[in-house]
Amino acid sequence: MKKFSSLPLKKVLLDSLASMEFTSMTLVQEQTLPLVLAGKDVIAQAKTGSGKTVAFGLALLSKLNVKQFATQALVICPTRELADQVSNEIRRLARLMSNVKVLTLCGGVPIGPQIGSLEHGAHIVVGTPGRLADHLQRQTLDLKQLNILVLDEADRMLEMGFEDDIHRILDASPTSRQTLLFSATYPDSIMTMSKKIQNSPLMISIKEQHNEIEQYFYEVENHQRDQVLAKIINLNPCESTIVFCNTKAACQDVESYLNELGYSAIALHGDLEQREREQVLFQFANKSCTILVATDVAARGLDIKELDVVINYQVTPDPQVYVHRVGRTGRAGAKGVALTLVATSEVVRVNAIENELNFELNWKLLPNLTIDPTNIVIPKMQTLCLTIGRKNKVRPGDVLGALTKDANLESKYIGKINITEFYTYIAIDRTIIKQALSYFQHGKIKSKPVRARKL
Repeated sequence: MKKFSSLPLKKVLLDSLASMEFTSMTLVQEQTLPLVLAGKDVIAQAKTGSGKTVAFGLALLSKLNVKQFATQALVICPTRELADQVSNEIRRLARLMSNVKVLTLCGGVPIGPQIGSLEHGAHIVVGTPGRLADHLQRQTLDLKQLNILVLDEADRMLEMGFEDDIHRILDASPTSRQTLLFSATYPDSIMTMSKKIQNSPLMISIKEQHNEIEQYFYEVENHQRDQVLAKIINLNPCESTIVFCNTKAACQDVESYLNELGYSAIALHGDLEQREREQVLFQFANKSCTILVATDVAARGLDIKELDVVINYQVTPDPQVYVHRVGRTGRAGAKGVALTLVATSEVVRVNAIENELNFELNWKLLPNLTIDPTNIVIPKMQTLCLTIGRKNKVRPGDVLGALTKDANLESKYIGKINITEFYTYIAIDRTIIKQALSYFQHGKIKSKPVRARKL
């Protein structure tokens, strides 16, 4: 494993990586960074969780001229969730640099505040194709000074029908730019796009390894699917489980069923408003909820570290989607478990998975469907939502300081702090949640009164 220190990176970036405990590069970083830092166009096959965000984030920040207050780098993502993750990772990498402004431009939120932010300029913009194209049409986004452009999960953007918007964005940017294209798969449409938008790109392919993932299959009767699901969750008690369903309706039904049994489950699907989706993801990521029940589209771009178990409640008809689902556990060398429920009508689908991936299915039997209540995991944390966000120039340290110094709470009881444009989400140990709520009845952050509610 090569060290980041072997690369021609600014000292401030190496210091930032060290503070994040990143020393050795992942495969995608090792293979792409030297090329990207040398100014080459790259097309790389790599998924979320492979370290690609740090790879292109370092490239953007290495080439940035902070004194030039113009949009010099642009990252296009298929979903707001992925765009938010990318923005946050770039901000983490840039935290020891002076005055780097990263702006997120996505749909699902009012455009007015975004226009106001753009009037003050931004060095790096991360956004979704539709909203970026909208800003270009309104002439509120200027890409004339753009040096480097990244298309993240390009295959997904083409699947979602964003090709026209992407080309509008590319037409508004200089032809002399450097273009990086990251894609989980290499369909013909990706290669066609690459030929149109890149200059002699170098191809990198990072083959996924699932050696650390134990994969098991359970034969079920359709009428017993819910009971079997509850049983295998009961046999694999952990803090983070994702249950994948093929439809929104199945998501809602499974969420209700599991919660009735005493589990802590929350659903993620396309019918949720943007703020609701954010709240669901924060609660799951900060350990306030143990089970996320999701559709594939809703979970695309989701990067939850330390994910213990993936369960396929229904078998996907696409073997590659199965690969994506399973690949969410067992990351960075950690052990993972993937479990799949298979009804008679789905046998053809698992056979296709077996043939496509060239491995023998490992079938398991359940002794009984009785639930052991002592094996139901109760989340350690609960989430508070505060009416203050980045617009108020609040930082995680401000929130932590208010809770530890003013509210006299011990820092060991305070978990992840996520700050969005208008809200802040804090994971608080459930044993002191009442004390935290009590403080915010009269408490302040940065001299500003703040309201709080428990999600």
